[in-house]
Amino acid sequence: VCRAGEEVHVLCRSEGREEKDRAIREKHEKRLLVDLEKLGKRISAGRLKDHNKIHQAIGRIRERYPRVCRYYQISYVDGKQPLTWSEDTKKKGLAAKLDGSYVLRTDRKDLSAEEIWRTYILLTRIEHAFRDLKTPLMERPIFHHLKNRTQTHIFLCLLAYHLLVSIEKHFLDNGVHTSWETLRTTLETHQIATVELPTPKGGTLQIRKGTSPTKEHREIYRILNVPSEIMKAKRTWKPQEKIVTEKNEKSASQAN
Repeated sequence: VCRAGEEVHVLCRSEGREEKDRAIREKHEKRLLVDLEKLGKRISAGRLKDHNKIHQAIGRIRERYPRVCRYYQISYVDGKQPLTWSEDTKKKGLAAKLDGSYVLRTDRKDLSAEEIWRTYILLTRIEHAFRDLKTPLMERPIFHHLKNRTQTHIFLCLLAYHLLVSIEKHFLDNGVHTSWETLRTTLETHQIATVELPTPKGGTLQIRKGTSPTKEHREIYRILNVPSEIMKAKRTWKPQEKIVTEKNEKSASQAN
């Protein structure tokens, strides 16, 4: 905790965020080196000779990877030496130490460091709640002309949100950090299909059943403690006479 004038600064460290920051930095660093290598080959092969365009290309690379470009010294002297770059290990090491760190600022001097952090987490959770209501639950816009219908719409969305939070909390308790949107996207591929097969007598056999769940589907169902089988296979026979009758009724309705 640091008190600077009218503000209180709290330094926080997160192990999960540390891994995320490191992964992002390594990914950007890898892309930066690939782009520098490509640009160096273009210059060495003589495919890019204009000095102004070379400096512009270097500037675009710096702009594209500002997060990691500051850890590298990139130099090019017009017509005197090829493009070179070197790693600033001191700056990069300092950045690695700061992975997972963030600072909270507040003008509340009556709160402890833990209370400030919990308030921040509460605010982020509220922001996520509004985001979930707007996107996955489609709470808005609301196209209703009657007040009671609008209130019912909002009530059902809040009820769905409570269920959403309950599911996410259940996964978190089982050591799985995920979101409802990710779960919904994963389960979209587990569907119900209807297959129609012709019979020797001219009729059809309809078989309606769920597709086979994948390993990811089974794991989600296991954590939620629900069966992985969506429905039992349902078979329906349609004789030839019934099919002809249905076609005739459809043709008559279209003619009318």
